[in-house]
This record gives sequence, C-alpha cells and structure tokens, in this order.
Amino acid sequence: MADMARIEDLFFTRTGMDRQRVDGIVSDALTGADDGELFLEYCQSESLVWDDGKLRSASFDTTQGFGLRSIAGEATGYAHAAELSEAAIKRAASAVQAVHSGHGGTLDLSPARTNQALYGEINPLAEMSFDAKVKLLEDIDAYARGRDERIRQVSVSLYGEWQAVEILRGDGERAGDIRPLVRLNVSIVAEEDGRMEAGSDGAGGRAAYDQWIDPANWQAQVDEALRQALVNLDAVPAPAGEMKVVLGPGWPGVLLHEAVGHGLEGDFNRKGTSTFAGQIGERVASPGVTIVDDGTMTDRRGSLTIDDEGTPTSATTLIEDGVLTGYMQDRQNARLMGAKPTGNGRRQSFGHEPMPRMTNTFMLAGDKDPEEILAAAGDGVYAVQFGGGQVDITSGKFVFSCTEAYKIEGGKVTTPIKGATLIGNGPEVMQQVSMIGNDLALDHGIGTCGKAGQSVPVGVGQPSLLIDRITVGGTEAA
Repeated sequence: MADMARIEDLFFTRTGMDRQRVDGIVSDALTGADDGELFLEYCQSESLVWDDGKLRSASFDTTQGFGLRSIAGEATGYAHAAELSEAAIKRAASAVQAVHSGHGGTLDLSPARTNQALYGEINPLAEMSFDAKVKLLEDIDAYARGRDERIRQVSVSLYGEWQAVEILRGDGERAGDIRPLVRLNVSIVAEEDGRMEAGSDGAGGRAAYDQWIDPANWQAQVDEALRQALVNLDAVPAPAGEMKVVLGPGWPGVLLHEAVGHGLEGDFNRKGTSTFAGQIGERVASPGVTIVDDGTMTDRRGSLTIDDEGTPTSATTLIEDGVLTGYMQDRQNARLMGAKPTGNGRRQSFGHEPMPRMTNTFMLAGDKDPEEILAAAGDGVYAVQFGGGQVDITSGKFVFSCTEAYKIEGGKVTTPIKGATLIGNGPEVMQQVSMIGNDLALDHGIGTCGKAGQSVPVGVGQPSLLIDRITVGGTEAA
C-alpha cells in the first residue's frame, strides 16, 4: 500500500484540516445513504513538446481538490471543489445530503484492504532537471534526423504525472494511493517524390522516467516511428469489401477494447443498453476466446493498487472460452446488480464521479503460430497498427482506421496499404475469430480511454487473430 504518512501530510498536515473533524463531516453527510465517499486528490503534472527543431511548449500544473458523493438507490449526489478545506467539505456535505434525505439506507461495507504494491512510490517529476529533459528531447530529435534524409519533421513529447489520492468513507475507513505515470512519444514525417507520410511510437507506464530515457529504448522508438513512415511511403490504396483480416499482436487490442470492452462495463449492462446485457453464461464469442481485465499488473499504464472508490483492483475474466462470465463493476452498479465490485470504479479527477471503466484489457493467447494464421488467411488484410475509432455501445457497431496494414496474398504479407478502415459489429466479429495466436503482447503504454467526457489511462493487448469475415473500407475494389 501507499505511504499513508505521506498522504496524511499532503491532505491534512499541509492543509491544516483536522482528520477527526473531516471524518465526522463525512460520517454525518453519509448517514442514511447506501454508499458514498470523500475523494481527496493532489496531482502534479508536466508536459514538454519538441517540434520543428525547438521546444514548442512546456507546461507544469498542480491541481488539488475533493469530491464528495452520496448514493441512494440509483440516485447520486456529487459535489466537488478545487480546494482542500473543512469549510468547503462542509458545504459539499450539505449539498449531497439532499439525495438521501428520508431514504434510510445503510452504508455499504468498506472495501477490503490490500497490501499489494503495483508501482514504486517515486515522483518522476523530481527525477530530472528541466534542462536535462530538454536535452533529452533535443538528442532524440538529432538522432531521428540523422537516421534518414527523407525525414522532414520530428515531434517528441514527454509527459509525467504524480498523483496522490485518499478515499474516506462514512465508517471511518480510509485507503490511499500514490500513482506515478510517464509517457514518451515520437512522431516522424518522411517525404519522397512529393509524398509525405507519418509514423509514430510511444511508450510509458506507472514507473520512473529512467526506463524510457535509456538511449537503447528511445532509439528503438525512433526507429519504429521511422519504419512506419517509410512503409507508408510505399503504401497503395486499400482494397474494399468483405474479406478475411488478420490482426497483429499488441496495440490492435484497442479494437477489442472499444468494440467489446465498453460493452462489458457494469453500468451499460445494468441499464440494458449494452448488446451483452443479460447474456451471462451464454456464448458471445468463438471457442478459445478468453478476455480479461487485469488492473493488478505491475507498472502497467492501466494498473491501479486501488480504484477510485478504494476497492483493490483484480483480474476479472469477462469472457472465457467464448462464454460471457462477468462484467466490470464499480460499487454502485455491483450493488444494484447483486454482484461484487471488481475494482473498476474510476474517475478522471476529483471533479468527476466514478463509473465502471477498464484497466488493462486483453485477450489471452491461443496455440497457433502467427505464420500459420497468415497462411490460413489466404488473401485478405493484415492490420498491424490502428488510429482512431468509434463504437456504438447499444448496437456494437464500430469503425476503426488502420495506420499500418498490408495485403495478404497467397498466405503471405505483401504490399502495404493506405486508407483501410475496419467496419463491423463487436459481438459478431468475436464470433468470426477462427484462429488465435500464441504471441500475446500488450501495448507499450500509450492507451487513453474516453467515456462520458472522462479520460483515464488504460492498457490493451491481444495475440494475432484471424477474423474470417469483416468489412474493409478502402478506395480500391477487392
């Protein structure tokens, strides 16, 4: 668990608030409620962007505040403020009490405690001087520009965050966490014969900067971004039509995240708006498909020691061998559905209510060699990298753009293609998975998930997959 003495200093000693008085305010505010908590947050972040041979921007932010929530049945009262004071918490308490006035509920039991420590209690913002960070970006830019004469633009960004949270409940129980988060991104634009194409690579996680500022690692990121850009310079228009598609391992799991993952969050299923609602125990995917959401993975971008309600995260099997086995739950939806919280109650900041969100969501490996999968595809498309996508939770329909893809001809990867989009229905596509690779990989630590106006860091992953039938949108007839 986090250093609670350090958290105590941040939220009480430094602010002058008295813990016993705050505990009393929270207890009084939640008397008669079914659930609720006071969420305290202190966050420092920095972002440096190098572009066009110079430091384009540098921002340093400190935010702090609280959110107080009261729950009565399906109703929620939430008040927040960007200050940490007893007076502000008292005002919030008066506001949220209205939601359970006359309700007469009994406050749910506090989450179980945990001793797991998924990331070191380090502050990445304090590791390097500002000058050292600027020098790092300059070195990356110089290395990239020296790699190939076709490079026209290099953009590099470095992001670091140090967040401390504490959750106080009406029964006096409390839980805290200190969360580091870093990310390094490299984007390259290359030009040849008047044609310009881009490539990018990013990496990060809940750890110190040192892993990603190692030259061996950032040089590999530059090389990967350059490789993508040069591949796209040779890309031809994508075919269009219904065909077989092989998804590569790792980042293509973002399609799984969007097309299936969101539909397995508790709130959509409790309200009956997900295509997966009411299907526990039913086959929703091909045999062999097992999908897990695991927030307990060390140092991963989507991992959390505790979620934003104080519940320890867990490894939750959502689909097992093609059969739907469970949903991702926060406390409110779990209680209303008669289920257990799974540690998936997440919020962007103290200014937002928690809701069921993914952590690290991925499909487990199968037993097929990737070359065997490509051979079985015959002719089709091999999708390696994805950009943006959209999904309709109610219908399950999605559209995803490929940033790196190739033709498969005669079971072999051949010509790179440009402008390919994958169009389909999440549950239906899961029924079309016919081969699962033995090459499970997770993304490099770049995922950010949006839901209801909130963004949180997540992880994705999968092995290579053969999808027997999916619509590919392109500009060339198949």
